[in-house]
Amino acid sequence: MQLLEDRIRREGVVKEGDVLKVDSFLNHQMDVSLFEAMGREWKRLFDGCGVNKILTIEASGIGMACIAAQSFHCPVVFAKKTATKNIAGEVWRTSVRSYTHGRVYDVIVSRDYLGPADRLLLIDDFLANGAALSGLLDLAMMSGATVVGAGIAIEKAYQPGGELIRSRGIRVESLARIKSMSESGGVEFC
Repeated sequence: MQLLEDRIRREGVVKEGDVLKVDSFLNHQMDVSLFEAMGREWKRLFDGCGVNKILTIEASGIGMACIAAQSFHCPVVFAKKTATKNIAGEVWRTSVRSYTHGRVYDVIVSRDYLGPADRLLLIDDFLANGAALSGLLDLAMMSGATVVGAGIAIEKAYQPGGELIRSRGIRVESLARIKSMSESGGVEFC
């Protein structure tokens, strides 16, 4: 998606440790107009797949998932990284290692909101090693839901996550695929 790639070129900052900071428009300060365009693109790509729910993980995927859900006219469910008193009853639970935070989270979704009748589109901001998306797939599998695909804002195509998820038979549609990046050379797209 040219619009997203152009924005990454203009405002993205490559940091030490293979980190791409896009917090000025994607995951700290959010450009809702950009999210609307991304949502329309995912709707175009997954039109006819019967998406009736979007599943994402706390926290960076929530904003774009909510805006994308407007194009699909469906609810958003997000996997929480911490149990709260507000979640009553049984939950689906799995563990996810966060590269950014350097720790493992137990992520949960109430069984009330994820089940066999659901046709899920998974949405997330980044796909690198595939840990978050694998966790969402685990939750979907436990619940009996059908995953129609994954919509990713930015895929680091040089890392193994995309190949890992695709090898599981999941359709992945990334709006920006990075071939390489460095502090000195910037970002090169596929």
